[in-house]
Amino acid sequence: MKYSEYIKQIEIDSLWSGRRHIVWNLDRKVNILSGINGVGKSTILNKVIRGLSAGGEFPSHMLKGVRLTVEPEDARWIRYDVIRSFDRPLLNLDAVGKLNTALTDLTTELDLQIFFLQRKYLDYQVNIGNRIIASLQSGEADAALQAQQISAPKTTFQNLIDDLFSQTGKKIVRTENEIRFSQIGETLTPYQLSSGEKQMLVILLTVLVEDQQPYVLFMDEPEVSLHIDWQQRLIDLILTLNPNVQIILTTHSPAVIMNGWADCVTEVSDITD
Repeated sequence: MKYSEYIKQIEIDSLWSGRRHIVWNLDRKVNILSGINGVGKSTILNKVIRGLSAGGEFPSHMLKGVRLTVEPEDARWIRYDVIRSFDRPLLNLDAVGKLNTALTDLTTELDLQIFFLQRKYLDYQVNIGNRIIASLQSGEADAALQAQQISAPKTTFQNLIDDLFSQTGKKIVRTENEIRFSQIGETLTPYQLSSGEKQMLVILLTVLVEDQQPYVLFMDEPEVSLHIDWQQRLIDLILTLNPNVQIILTTHSPAVIMNGWADCVTEVSDITD
Protein backbone atom coordinates (compact mmCIF):
# COMPACT_ATOMS: atom_id res chain seq x y z
CA MET A 1 0.00 0.00 0.00
CA LYS A 2 1.49 3.30 -1.09
CA TYR A 3 0.36 6.17 1.13
CA SER A 4 0.19 9.80 0.05
CA GLU A 5 2.00 12.45 2.07
CA TYR A 6 -0.65 15.11 1.48
CA ILE A 7 -3.52 16.19 -0.76
CA LYS A 8 -2.56 18.66 -3.52
CA GLN A 9 -6.03 19.36 -4.91
CA ILE A 10 -9.70 18.67 -4.18
CA GLU A 11 -12.11 18.83 -7.11
CA ILE A 12 -15.86 18.46 -6.77
CA ASP A 13 -18.02 18.51 -9.90
CA SER A 14 -21.10 19.88 -8.16
CA LEU A 15 -21.60 20.90 -4.56
CA TRP A 16 -25.39 20.99 -4.70
CA SER A 17 -27.80 19.75 -7.38
CA GLY A 18 -25.57 20.18 -10.40
CA ARG A 19 -24.29 23.61 -9.36
CA ARG A 20 -21.01 24.97 -8.00
CA HIS A 21 -17.90 23.33 -9.36
CA ILE A 22 -15.13 23.33 -6.72
CA VAL A 23 -11.38 23.32 -7.39
CA TRP A 24 -9.27 23.80 -4.26
CA ASN A 25 -5.46 23.77 -4.52
CA LEU A 26 -4.07 22.94 -1.10
CA ASP A 27 -1.03 23.96 0.91
CA ARG A 28 1.24 21.20 2.23
CA LYS A 29 0.67 22.24 5.87
CA VAL A 30 -2.35 24.42 6.69
CA ASN A 31 -5.61 24.99 4.81
CA ILE A 32 -8.46 27.02 6.34
CA LEU A 33 -11.84 27.19 4.60
CA SER A 34 -13.97 30.21 5.42
CA GLY A 35 -17.31 31.64 4.36
CA ILE A 36 -20.79 32.58 5.56
CA ASN A 37 -23.20 30.02 7.01
CA GLY A 38 -24.64 27.69 4.39
CA VAL A 39 -22.09 28.44 1.69
CA GLY A 40 -20.81 24.86 1.68
CA LYS A 41 -17.71 24.64 3.92
CA SER A 42 -18.78 21.52 5.80
CA THR A 43 -20.30 20.03 2.65
CA ILE A 44 -16.91 20.17 0.89
CA LEU A 45 -15.19 18.38 3.78
CA ASN A 46 -17.99 15.84 4.14
CA LYS A 47 -17.95 14.93 0.44
CA VAL A 48 -14.22 14.21 0.59
CA ILE A 49 -14.44 12.26 3.87
CA ARG A 50 -17.41 10.17 2.69
CA GLY A 51 -15.45 9.29 -0.44
CA LEU A 52 -12.58 7.76 1.51
CA SER A 53 -12.78 4.21 2.79
CA ALA A 54 -12.32 3.52 6.50
CA GLY A 55 -8.70 2.65 5.73
CA GLY A 56 -8.18 5.66 3.47
CA GLU A 57 -8.27 3.91 0.09
CA PHE A 58 -9.09 5.95 -3.03
CA PRO A 59 -10.03 6.52 -5.84
CA SER A 60 -12.04 3.28 -6.04
CA HIS A 61 -14.10 4.39 -3.03
CA MET A 62 -14.44 8.06 -4.03
CA LEU A 63 -17.93 9.39 -4.60
CA LYS A 64 -18.87 10.18 -8.16
CA GLY A 65 -17.77 13.70 -9.02
CA VAL A 66 -15.17 13.95 -6.22
CA ARG A 67 -11.49 13.72 -7.20
CA LEU A 68 -8.25 14.06 -5.25
CA THR A 69 -4.77 14.79 -6.51
CA VAL A 70 -2.13 13.70 -4.04
CA GLU A 71 1.64 13.65 -3.57
CA PRO A 72 3.10 11.32 -4.73
CA GLU A 73 0.67 11.09 -7.61
CA ASP A 74 0.60 7.28 -7.78
CA ALA A 75 -0.36 6.84 -4.10
CA ARG A 76 -3.74 5.19 -3.57
CA TRP A 77 -4.10 5.43 0.21
CA ILE A 78 -4.43 8.33 2.64
CA ARG A 79 -3.92 8.29 6.40
CA TYR A 80 -6.52 10.64 7.82
CA ASP A 81 -8.49 11.61 10.91
CA VAL A 82 -11.70 13.63 11.35
CA ILE A 83 -12.41 16.04 14.22
CA ARG A 84 -15.88 17.51 14.66
CA SER A 85 -16.84 20.16 17.16
CA PHE A 86 -20.12 19.45 18.89
CA ASP A 87 -20.31 17.64 22.24
CA ARG A 88 -23.79 16.22 21.70
CA PRO A 89 -25.43 13.74 24.07
CA LEU A 90 -25.13 10.10 23.05
CA LEU A 91 -28.43 8.89 21.63
CA ASN A 92 -27.89 5.16 22.12
CA LEU A 93 -26.63 4.68 25.66
CA ASP A 94 -27.60 1.00 25.61
CA ALA A 95 -25.11 0.35 22.78
CA VAL A 96 -22.41 2.11 24.79
CA GLY A 97 -23.21 -0.02 27.80
CA LYS A 98 -22.52 -3.15 25.78
CA LEU A 99 -18.90 -1.99 25.31
CA ASN A 100 -18.33 -2.25 29.03
CA THR A 101 -20.88 -2.24 31.83
CA ALA A 102 -18.58 0.07 33.82
CA LEU A 103 -18.70 2.85 31.22
CA THR A 104 -21.31 4.90 33.02
CA ASP A 105 -19.27 8.09 32.48
CA LEU A 106 -19.80 8.01 28.70
CA THR A 107 -22.66 10.42 28.10
CA THR A 108 -21.55 12.54 25.11
CA GLU A 109 -19.96 12.03 21.70
CA LEU A 110 -16.68 13.50 22.95
CA ASP A 111 -16.68 10.96 25.78
CA LEU A 112 -17.01 8.14 23.25
CA GLN A 113 -14.18 9.58 21.13
CA ILE A 114 -11.97 9.74 24.23
CA PHE A 115 -12.81 6.12 25.08
CA PHE A 116 -11.62 4.87 21.68
CA LEU A 117 -8.61 7.20 21.72
CA GLN A 118 -7.58 5.69 25.07
CA ARG A 119 -7.33 2.32 23.32
CA LYS A 120 -5.20 3.83 20.55
CA TYR A 121 -3.06 5.58 23.17
CA LEU A 122 -2.31 2.23 24.83
CA ASP A 123 -1.34 0.72 21.47
CA TYR A 124 0.83 3.76 20.74
CA GLN A 125 2.69 3.36 24.02
CA VAL A 126 3.34 -0.33 23.37
CA ASN A 127 4.65 0.56 19.93
CA ILE A 128 7.08 3.23 21.10
CA GLY A 129 8.09 1.03 24.05
CA ASN A 130 9.09 -1.74 21.67
CA ARG A 131 11.03 0.71 19.51
CA ILE A 132 12.85 2.07 22.55
CA ILE A 133 13.84 -1.46 23.63
CA ALA A 134 15.04 -2.29 20.12
CA SER A 135 17.08 0.92 20.04
CA LEU A 136 18.72 0.27 23.41
CA GLN A 137 19.53 -3.31 22.42
CA SER A 138 21.03 -2.28 19.10
CA GLY A 139 24.41 -1.52 20.62
CA GLU A 140 24.75 1.67 18.59
CA ALA A 141 26.74 4.51 20.12
CA ASP A 142 23.79 6.90 20.09
CA ALA A 143 21.21 4.32 21.25
CA ALA A 144 20.26 6.32 24.36
CA LEU A 145 19.72 9.46 22.26
CA GLN A 146 17.57 7.53 19.80
CA ALA A 147 15.46 6.18 22.66
CA GLN A 148 14.96 9.70 23.99
CA GLN A 149 13.89 10.93 20.55
CA ILE A 150 11.37 8.09 20.23
CA SER A 151 9.69 9.06 23.51
CA ALA A 152 9.90 12.84 22.89
CA PRO A 153 6.45 13.28 21.20
CA LYS A 154 4.66 11.65 24.16
CA THR A 155 6.52 13.92 26.58
CA THR A 156 5.69 16.93 24.41
CA PHE A 157 2.00 15.94 24.44
CA GLN A 158 1.99 15.64 28.24
CA ASN A 159 3.76 18.99 28.64
CA LEU A 160 1.33 20.73 26.28
CA ILE A 161 -1.73 19.37 28.10
CA ASP A 162 -0.27 20.34 31.49
CA ASP A 163 0.37 23.85 30.22
CA LEU A 164 -3.12 24.22 28.70
CA PHE A 165 -4.84 22.96 31.86
CA SER A 166 -2.54 24.75 34.31
CA GLN A 167 -5.04 27.45 35.31
CA THR A 168 -7.35 24.80 36.78
CA GLY A 169 -4.49 22.91 38.43
CA LYS A 170 -4.93 19.76 36.35
CA LYS A 171 -1.91 17.66 35.38
CA ILE A 172 -1.60 14.38 33.52
CA VAL A 173 -0.69 11.50 35.83
CA ARG A 174 2.45 10.27 34.09
CA THR A 175 2.65 6.97 35.94
CA GLU A 176 -0.68 5.78 34.46
CA ASN A 177 -0.98 3.95 31.13
CA GLU A 178 -4.39 5.51 30.43
CA ILE A 179 -5.03 9.24 30.51
CA ARG A 180 -5.77 10.38 34.06
CA PHE A 181 -5.46 13.79 35.71
CA SER A 182 -4.54 14.94 39.19
CA GLN A 183 -6.17 18.06 40.63
CA ILE A 184 -5.57 19.17 44.21
CA GLY A 185 -4.96 15.62 45.40
CA GLU A 186 -7.89 14.13 43.48
CA THR A 187 -7.62 11.82 40.45
CA LEU A 188 -9.93 12.63 37.53
CA THR A 189 -10.87 10.69 34.41
CA PRO A 190 -11.01 12.52 31.06
CA TYR A 191 -14.81 12.23 31.17
CA GLN A 192 -14.85 14.66 34.11
CA LEU A 193 -13.27 17.46 32.07
CA SER A 194 -15.16 20.44 30.67
CA SER A 195 -16.33 20.31 27.03
CA GLY A 196 -13.48 22.60 25.94
CA GLU A 197 -10.89 20.51 27.77
CA LYS A 198 -12.29 17.31 26.25
CA GLN A 199 -12.23 18.88 22.79
CA MET A 200 -8.58 19.92 23.11
CA LEU A 201 -7.64 16.52 24.54
CA VAL A 202 -9.36 14.74 21.64
CA ILE A 203 -7.55 16.89 19.06
CA LEU A 204 -4.06 16.55 20.55
CA LEU A 205 -4.44 12.86 21.40
CA THR A 206 -5.64 12.17 17.85
CA VAL A 207 -2.52 13.89 16.51
CA LEU A 208 -0.18 12.10 18.94
CA VAL A 209 -1.28 8.53 18.19
CA GLU A 210 -0.61 9.03 14.47
CA ASP A 211 3.04 8.76 15.57
CA GLN A 212 4.36 11.65 13.44
CA GLN A 213 3.46 9.96 10.16
CA PRO A 214 2.35 12.09 7.20
CA TYR A 215 -1.44 12.23 7.31
CA VAL A 216 -4.40 14.55 6.76
CA LEU A 217 -6.37 16.00 9.66
CA PHE A 218 -9.88 17.17 8.68
CA MET A 219 -11.48 19.48 11.27
CA ASP A 220 -14.97 20.96 10.99
CA GLU A 221 -15.19 24.08 13.20
CA PRO A 222 -12.95 22.63 15.93
CA GLU A 223 -12.92 25.90 17.85
CA VAL A 224 -16.55 25.86 19.02
CA SER A 225 -15.86 24.69 22.60
CA LEU A 226 -12.43 26.29 22.93
CA HIS A 227 -11.43 29.44 24.81
CA ILE A 228 -10.15 32.16 22.48
CA ASP A 229 -6.55 31.68 23.71
CA TRP A 230 -6.73 28.00 22.83
CA GLN A 231 -8.23 28.86 19.44
CA GLN A 232 -5.21 31.07 18.71
CA ARG A 233 -2.77 28.32 19.67
CA LEU A 234 -4.61 25.41 18.04
CA ILE A 235 -2.73 25.14 14.72
CA ASP A 236 0.68 25.67 16.34
CA LEU A 237 -0.05 22.99 18.95
CA ILE A 238 -0.97 20.46 16.26
CA LEU A 239 2.14 21.19 14.19
CA THR A 240 4.32 20.98 17.31
CA LEU A 241 3.09 17.43 17.93
CA ASN A 242 3.36 16.35 14.29
CA PRO A 243 5.20 18.55 11.74
CA ASN A 244 4.18 16.05 9.01
CA VAL A 245 0.43 16.59 9.32
CA GLN A 246 -1.64 18.41 6.69
CA ILE A 247 -4.46 20.40 8.32
CA ILE A 248 -7.72 21.00 6.43
CA LEU A 249 -10.27 22.85 8.54
CA THR A 250 -13.37 25.00 8.41
CA THR A 251 -13.88 27.86 10.84
CA HIS A 252 -15.89 30.96 11.67
CA SER A 253 -13.37 32.21 14.21
CA PRO A 254 -10.83 34.97 13.44
CA ALA A 255 -8.83 33.78 16.47
CA VAL A 256 -7.83 30.53 14.72
CA ILE A 257 -5.78 32.47 12.15
CA MET A 258 -4.33 35.12 14.48
CA ASN A 259 -0.93 33.45 14.92
CA GLY A 260 0.20 34.09 11.35
CA TRP A 261 -2.15 31.83 9.40
CA ALA A 262 -4.14 34.49 7.51
CA ASP A 263 -2.40 33.60 4.24
CA CYS A 264 -3.73 30.04 4.57
CA VAL A 265 -7.40 31.12 4.48
CA THR A 266 -9.49 30.28 1.40
CA GLU A 267 -13.01 31.63 0.87
CA VAL A 268 -15.46 29.14 -0.64
CA SER A 269 -16.29 31.74 -3.29
CA ASP A 270 -12.61 31.79 -4.37
CA ILE A 271 -12.63 28.10 -5.31
CA THR A 272 -16.10 28.02 -6.90
CA ASP A 273 -16.86 28.25 -10.62
